[in-house]
Amino acid sequence: MAGDKFIFNNGGKLKEKASNQSSAGAADAGKIVALDSSGLIDVSMMPTGIAAETIVAASSENLVAGNFVNLYDNAGTVNVRKADATTIAKPAHGFVLASVTSPANATVYLISNKNTAVTGLTVGADYWLSTTPGGVTATAPSAAGNLVQRLGIATSATLLPFISDTSYELV
Repeated sequence: MAGDKFIFNNGGKLKEKASNQSSAGAADAGKIVALDSSGLIDVSMMPTGIAAETIVAASSENLVAGNFVNLYDNAGTVNVRKADATTIAKPAHGFVLASVTSPANATVYLISNKNTAVTGLTVGADYWLSTTPGGVTATAPSAAGNLVQRLGIATSATLLPFISDTSYELV
């Protein structure tokens, strides 16, 4: 989808031109900005240091968009796998917005980012890390040895801001 169009002076002649939805860098200096297809300013238009906080790491298992994930040390290299409330060893450190087939790299969105790849949430409800790897649940895990990690409060049926303070506990 092209950005809205505007009229500009091109060597004394009026021309119509579409505004930019992304930037190629210095070559786009001075151009008019348009929102992208998600209604947001593309991250390529932001100054250095302004972007979602992410980590790119190799996946050690297949991941599905929306999965909450765990970062861990694999022979001295950070890897990513599905977070899992059945063990203290796999707390959620972030989530993925794109599916990844192992061993490809995954972009992991960290705390304070919004997981927009979840569905079926209840607005205003608290959500916890599930005993189903990568998933969320509206009921905190309660079996012996389970990890209880609050992930956030749903702000829509498809949006869960990740606000975990990583103060989780075992049941």
